[in-house]
Amino acid sequence: MNSLTPTTRALARCLHLLVAGLLAPAAVRALTGDTAHAGAVAGVCAAMAGVYAVGPLTPAVSASRRAAAWWLAALGSVWLLLLALTPDGVWLAFPLYFLQLHLLSRRGGLLAVAGTAVAAITAFAAHRGGFSPALAVGPALGAAVAVAVVWGYQALYRESEGRRRLIEELTVTRADLAAAQHTAGVLAERERLAREIHDTLAQGLSSIQLLLRAAERALPGRPEAAAAHVVQARQAAVGNLAEARRFVAALTPPALEGTTLAGALERLCATTSAQHPVAVRFHRTGPTRSLPTAVEVALLRIAQSALSNTVRHARATTGEVTLSHADGGVRLDVVDDGTGFDPGRLPAPDPAAGGFGIAAMRARARSLGGTLVLESSPGRGTALSARLPVDAPDQDAGALDGNIGTPHENEA
Repeated sequence: MNSLTPTTRALARCLHLLVAGLLAPAAVRALTGDTAHAGAVAGVCAAMAGVYAVGPLTPAVSASRRAAAWWLAALGSVWLLLLALTPDGVWLAFPLYFLQLHLLSRRGGLLAVAGTAVAAITAFAAHRGGFSPALAVGPALGAAVAVAVVWGYQALYRESEGRRRLIEELTVTRADLAAAQHTAGVLAERERLAREIHDTLAQGLSSIQLLLRAAERALPGRPEAAAAHVVQARQAAVGNLAEARRFVAALTPPALEGTTLAGALERLCATTSAQHPVAVRFHRTGPTRSLPTAVEVALLRIAQSALSNTVRHARATTGEVTLSHADGGVRLDVVDDGTGFDPGRLPAPDPAAGGFGIAAMRARARSLGGTLVLESSPGRGTALSARLPVDAPDQDAGALDGNIGTPHENEA
C-alpha cells in the first residue's frame, strides 16, 4: 500500500466527487423520469454512497489489502445490484477501476478491472436488448485508460521514491565524508604538532635535563665543568624558547601577526570605516601591558563580531572601539549610534547563519574567566563591554620570558 502524498490526496478527492457526480444524477433521473423501480434505484444509489463512504473513513481499508478487498467486494455487490436496475450504473465502473487498481495487488487489481468491465458490458447489453461491439467500447476503453494511468503513476512514484532515497543516501554520505575529512584533518594536525614537538621541544628538554645532570655530577669537585654544562643548558633553553614562540606565532590569528592588540584593533576600525558607511574610531586608555595570546585573540574576535553586527544590523553612522588597561584586567568597549534593539528578545543562536553571535561572544569571554555586558534599546544604539582578567603571575612570567636572550645578553 502506498502512503498518501499531496498528489494522491488530490486524486482521491476527485474520485469522491466523481462517484458523487455519477450516483446523484442516476437517483434524480430515476425519481423524476418514467423509470421502473425508481424507488429501488434511488435506494441502491444511497446504499452505494453509504458503502463507498465507509472506505475513506476507515483507516484499515488503506492500511490492509485484506480489508480493502472486503470493502471493494461490498461496494461491487451494491454496484451489481444498481447495474441490474438501471443502465446508469455502467458509468460507475470507471471509478471502480481506479479503486481496484490502487487498493489491490497488481495482478488482483487487473483481474478485478477485467471482471468489472465484463459485468458492465454484459449489463449494458442486457438493458439495450442486444450486444454490439459499440457497447463494449466505452467500458473496455475506460478500463484500459484506468490501467495505463494507475500503472504509470505507480511507476513514476517508485522512480520518485528511488530518487528520494538516493538523495538521502548521498546527503548522509556527504555528511559522513565531511566528518571523515574533518577528523582526518584534526588527526593530521595533531600528528604534525606531535612530530614537531618531539623533534624540537622534547629533544631540547631532554638535552637540558642531561646537561643539568652532568652539572650536578660535576659538583662540587669540578665547578668549572659544572658551569660549562649550565651555560650549555641555558643555550638549549633559549633555543627551545624560540621554538615555543614559533608554535605560538603559528597559532595566532593573522591580524595579530607582527603587531599588538591595539594595532590590530586600530587596523580593524580603519578597514571597517573604509569598506562600510560607518565611521569607526579607536581609542586606547591606561598603561600599555603585554597580554596573553588567548586574551588578545578573544578580544580581537569579540571586536570583529561586534563591528560585524554593527555593519549588518545597526544601520549606524558612527562607532567607537575602546581598549582599556586596568589593574588586574583589560576591557574592550564597542559602542554605536545605530537603531538598537531589545536584548531580551534576541533570536536563538543560528550557527548556520555565519559570524559570531552574542552567545558566542559571551562564551568566549566566560572561557577566560571574564564577562560580557550588552546594553541596548530601540533607537538608542548599542554598547558592548567585555572584561577579561589578566593574572599577575602570567604577566611576570611573560616579562621574564621576554627578557631571556643569549647568555651574554642576560649577563650584561
